Amino acid sequence: MVYCQKCGMQNEEDAEFCSKCGATLKPDRRRRRHRGDACFGQPEERSRDECFGIPHGGLIVGMIFGAFLIAIGLSTVFGINLGRWIGPFIIVVVGLLIIVGAILAFRRRTRD
Repeated sequence: MVYCQKCGMQNEEDAEFCSKCGATLKPDRRRRRHRGDACFGQPEERSRDECFGIPHGGLIVGMIFGAFLIAIGLSTVFGINLGRWIGPFIIVVVGLLIIVGAILAFRRRTRD
């Protein structure tokens, strides 16, 4: 019997995918070498937490949005008008995220 690495379900020995969650039961033979650290021999897998093509992009977008809300709150408390900056700020942030995601995608393709 083979146990799923993702959910722990017991599967038949010849099964390729988990009968409960659908995860692959056969290890990926491709290997990845990370630059600048000693992380060799790990299976190559793209991050599931990508936003705009940036690993952990959801976290980055959340942090930017949180900082934006704090800035709006502080501007209200101190009587500063940030209304004219909201639209351009959002456009610049989204544009930067798209550019960074495109650069990272290009670098991934050229390494493979």
